Amino acid sequence: MSQTIVLASNNAGKIKEFNALLGNLGFDIKPQNEFDVPEADETGLTFIENAILKARHACAHTGLPALADDSGIEVDFLNGAPGIYSARFAGDHGNNEANNALLLEKLDGVAESQRSARFHCVLAYLRHQNDPTPLVFHGVWEGRILTSTEGQEGFGYDPVFYVPECGCSAASLPKEVKNQISHRAQALRQLVTAFQQRRTSL
Repeated sequence: MSQTIVLASNNAGKIKEFNALLGNLGFDIKPQNEFDVPEADETGLTFIENAILKARHACAHTGLPALADDSGIEVDFLNGAPGIYSARFAGDHGNNEANNALLLEKLDGVAESQRSARFHCVLAYLRHQNDPTPLVFHGVWEGRILTSTEGQEGFGYDPVFYVPECGCSAASLPKEVKNQISHRAQALRQLVTAFQQRRTSL
């Protein structure tokens, strides 16, 4: 029998990715909106703080274990921006086109050698609201920012994120490839390994 874990997100793209990566491992990942969980206030100043805040919030509203991911892109030329503000970089939360357009605008004319960037994904797993020892995992995906959008897959900043080892944008990768190498895939592999090593009961 599968174990239900609440994913502290309503992002359709993330829900699909998490289920693709965890669905065959006995986890039934359900978005928090299925439980009428309101959005948490992301008041943290780091990916780790926000991930724990969101997971604890989902636990409190559902009484179930919760998994939260806080992800974003860090651009060296912009001193790490947009960082934790990635989803609302252009002001309107989740407006991918506006966020990508603003990022390209801020890097207009910047040389390729200075366009280095990386995706971060921090996952926090809490067994219950008062879990004193959340499990935290961190995946990093190195690349650079393109000068224009490329590809039709993925979501978020995928169309402007160039993956050197693949020779294309993240949005040009087949889902099965992205699900093997992305920042989120790396963090999820760490999570699964930790559960197996500790024989943690979900």
